[in-house]
Amino acid sequence: MHGLIQDLLLKKLDNPILREMADSALINYKEKLAFTTDSFVVSPLEFPGADIGKLAVCGTVNDLVMQGASPEYLSLALIIEEGLDYHTLERIINSISLNAKKAKVSVVTGDLKVVEKGSCDKIFINTSGIGRIVYGRKMSIKNISPQDKIIITANIAQHGLAVLTKRKGLELGFEIKSDCAALNSLLIPILKKTDSIKFMRDPTRGGLATTLNEISASCGLSIFIDEKNLPISTKVKAACELLGIDPLYIANEGNAVLVVESSSAKKILGLLRKHSLGENAQLIGEVSRELRGQVILNNVIGTQRIVDMLTSDPLPRIC
Repeated sequence: MHGLIQDLLLKKLDNPILREMADSALINYKEKLAFTTDSFVVSPLEFPGADIGKLAVCGTVNDLVMQGASPEYLSLALIIEEGLDYHTLERIINSISLNAKKAKVSVVTGDLKVVEKGSCDKIFINTSGIGRIVYGRKMSIKNISPQDKIIITANIAQHGLAVLTKRKGLELGFEIKSDCAALNSLLIPILKKTDSIKFMRDPTRGGLATTLNEISASCGLSIFIDEKNLPISTKVKAACELLGIDPLYIANEGNAVLVVESSSAKKILGLLRKHSLGENAQLIGEVSRELRGQVILNNVIGTQRIVDMLTSDPLPRIC
């Protein structure tokens, strides 16, 4: 364990705070902070477009960004099953290091445990994150009101399909990759330019449909979304039809749902589309007083249907 810490973790994640090797990191702050923690148990560990290491960094970064915080520091706790291939572990740590650098965050403290074979599935990762609040307006579902617009920042359903096809060994020929990405470079500059974003959430487990239902139920208002505006790639749409899966319920790891003031929706959409992570952003719907607490899909054929909350998990251990 000492060798792993010194020769792999410290070598790949080195920074002055981590180098102290203390029981906790000392960080000086005067501003308001956001703090989050998450655990990652995805299977398989590596899949098209990402791996458990990238997922841990980006997932934690994005949780902070959703609160209007600029991520700065992460903790990293690894629970490793006895017998895990060293080269697999090395690839995961390399991925954590690479994606932490891309997101401009530092891993400043952590923990490492090795457990008996059969006690966990190869490796579990827990991360916590601290970020500095940069957005003047408090993100809250309570801010949401009728006529607010709903924006999604990227194509949906890619992450869940990437994991599913790898896990099940499905050769569909679509080469779908996870959308896993840290969103601070996309959203933090926009948050500094406007105070018109009322609420943000990343539609991970349960997908876009579940996230919208959570928002609708919490604010007591309805959300109407337009099927024709949903950003779904041709490959994802074909794969979903082939597998009989609704893309609205498939997990995402590289996009966000934004609830914004109606008057600023086009401006924010324009800002999103200037960034590579937001080039497929779409205005997909609106908040309404009608049919309180429901999510309604306006179909392309001119009819409507209720989009319910996900009642069972079609693909467990997605993150």
